[in-house]
Amino acid sequence: MWDNFINGFIGQITSQVWALIGSSTYETIYMSFAATLFAIVFGLPLGIWTFLTQPNQALTNPKVNRILEALINVGRSIPFIILLFDLMPITRFLVGTTLGTTASIIPLGVAAMPFFARLTANALGDIPSGLTETAKAMGTTVWQLVTKFYLPEALPMLIKATTLTLVTLIGYSAMAGAVGGGGLGNTAISYGLHRNMPYVLWIATIIIVLIVMICERYGNKLADHFDHR
Repeated sequence: MWDNFINGFIGQITSQVWALIGSSTYETIYMSFAATLFAIVFGLPLGIWTFLTQPNQALTNPKVNRILEALINVGRSIPFIILLFDLMPITRFLVGTTLGTTASIIPLGVAAMPFFARLTANALGDIPSGLTETAKAMGTTVWQLVTKFYLPEALPMLIKATTLTLVTLIGYSAMAGAVGGGGLGNTAISYGLHRNMPYVLWIATIIIVLIVMICERYGNKLADHFDHR
């Protein structure tokens, strides 16, 4: 049994395959982190705006809030694999192609943006109301309220939201690999499945799990470091 396992492993996992797995691991990390940054850049302002337009907040506006809530809810409801195909024309316009890791960042980032916006709005909503009232009593502007009170107070929760978004995108990146997005997902499918190389499939799976575990571990450590409650 072990002889068959070892011989099969050595036969499939050659130095060239290890090199491929290494480059695929880099592509997965690149896609996931870049898309997470995309989600933060666009999702954070959207989440803040959604929170501020809620009742009893600094920019209370029920009509605008309903529009923002609908935008976030609809965005979170679209399955990623469908969104991937829906955004192909936009991805081709922006990047020039729908294949490869850079092209995958667009649908990954768009998929994560409403998700991160929702987590941001929830994180700000968990801030004690007493802090908000104190800040308002000091005559702070909306910008000061957000940058000096809300964001510093919600930082641990926002770090955890970023970690959760990153972990989710690592999983999504494997689906992007199924349609030529590169990364470990593409390697697992192209070699592990289509070329009947199960050891490649298992190694890709193990590496993805390890990346997720490392991101969660250090993301939570960073959040705890900034949590002074």
